This record gives sequence, C-alpha cells and structure tokens, in this order.
Amino acid sequence: MDQTAYENDRSKNCVLESPICERLKSEPCWLGIDEAGRGPVLGPMVYGICFSPVAEKEKFKEMGFADSKTLTEEQRENIFTKINENTDMMGWMVDILSPAYISRSMLRRAKYNLNALSHDSAIGLVKKALERGVNVTEVYVDTVGDPAKYQAKLKDIFPDIDVTVAKKADSLYPIVSAASICAKVARDRAVKKWEFAEKLEVEANSCGSGYPGDPATKKFLADNVDPVFGFPDFVRFSWSTASQILDKEAAPMAWEDDEEDESDKSGGSASLLTFFKKSGDSAKLERHRFFTDRALTPLTSL
Repeated sequence: MDQTAYENDRSKNCVLESPICERLKSEPCWLGIDEAGRGPVLGPMVYGICFSPVAEKEKFKEMGFADSKTLTEEQRENIFTKINENTDMMGWMVDILSPAYISRSMLRRAKYNLNALSHDSAIGLVKKALERGVNVTEVYVDTVGDPAKYQAKLKDIFPDIDVTVAKKADSLYPIVSAASICAKVARDRAVKKWEFAEKLEVEANSCGSGYPGDPATKKFLADNVDPVFGFPDFVRFSWSTASQILDKEAAPMAWEDDEEDESDKSGGSASLLTFFKKSGDSAKLERHRFFTDRALTPLTSL
C-alpha cells in the first residue's frame, strides 16, 4: 500500500485502491465496509472496503479473516499481503481522513459530526467502487449509529443493492473483516510514518495508543501544546481531551461576536419601546446575524 500521495500532504484526505480485475466487473460481488481509528484523539481515521465475487464466498471464508482488533499488527500485515496476492478474486479501497480534516469538519459553523462524516466516507467508497465498474450486488456494513436508520439511508442511496447493516459486522461477515484489516493496516502505516510539519522531535511510541484515556497520549498532548497555535496537525482539536488542554494552556482569545448586544440577549427581538418612537425618529435597522457573521455588505452598484 503506497501512501506517498497521503504523505505528500497529510492535511488532506486520500483514497488508495488496489487493481480491479475483470471478474469483479463481470460477476456479482459482495462488499464489506469498516473503519479504523474512530476513537483516538491522534492521527487519521480510515474507512476501508473490500469486495469479492459472491461465488467465492466459501473460499473467502477459508482465508482466515477476523476483526482487525483481535489480530496483532504482524497478523494484519500478513493477511493484507494475502489480500494483495489474490487480486484475481478481490479488491480493496481505503479513504484516509486526516486529523486536520476531522477537526475542521467537527468545529465548523454548520456542525458536521463524526457519524455524518463516517457515513459520507463509507458511501463515497461504495460509489467509487461502482464508478470503477465493480458489480456490487451485496453490501455489509459495521454500523455507525442506529443500524436500522443507517441501513434505510444506504438502501435509499443504493436501491438496487442488497444492504445489511449490523453491530459487530466485522466478526459476522468475513468481507467486513477484510475491510477492517485494510483500514487498520492503512492507519497503522500512516501513524508509524507520520512526519510532523511542525518539526517536532518526538520519540518513537511516545504518543501512546492515541486513545484519550492513555496516560502516554495525555502526556504527549500536554507536552506539545503551543499557547498560540495549539497542537500539531497530528491531533484532532475537536476531541474534548484536546479542547480541555487548550482551555487551560492556550492563550485566551476574545472574538467580536462573544459580546452579545442587548438585542441578542433578548433573543434578537426588537424592544417594545421601538414601536413608540416619535414620528421622524430614524430607526436603525439591525442586520441579521447571518450577514454580520460572514462580513457581508449590501451591493449598491455594479
């Protein structure tokens, strides 16, 4: 899995994929979807898909796929090698979602939560597989959120595909287990080869597991917070673990819209007294916050 495209700019997302043989285009295929790195405060989240002809289901099951979380890194790498040695009967794609992208998405004005982000990544990968000509007839997904709602959403987008969304799908369906392994291998490699654009001198394994509860991860965050710029791009600013450290250690900032005027405090409604002004008094119209937030001004001439 060549991650050069991602390593050239780790602030952006990157889709990587295997070659797609003719069998995957001509024969009905089942496709599994799973992710790696949803919970950590450090590093990218990766969504992966794996697909194979339905006719190969039994042979596929014999290849020893299992939920990536139950396997060692060496076992995952070995199985991923096996996947790439069998591209005559299977293919894969991964979508590497950078920590900077995750932070921007979750902290933007119009909230874009992790579930919506996850759904969109999974849907995007299925669409890419279809665009590449993969004859997908069955999709199996490890759920994000309510399984019934997620399944209905996918079925609405892909009405001609048989969709199954289930909890612990990675332990129920080998095709999802394979997708899980592809996603986990991609994330492990991205984290291991991470180079800090901020030129930090970080010792190997000093970041810990990346999960918020890991003491080593907490120490890494505490040791690498800048009072002005915050954390390096390796960190998901939107996680509460990171934001709490910023609240405590970063320089305080005041934004213009933090100080609400009286009309804002009253819910944006005009005071009743404005209806009793003397004739001739000029009434100052308050512009809607939509325009002031975006620094939009009226166009008076072309």
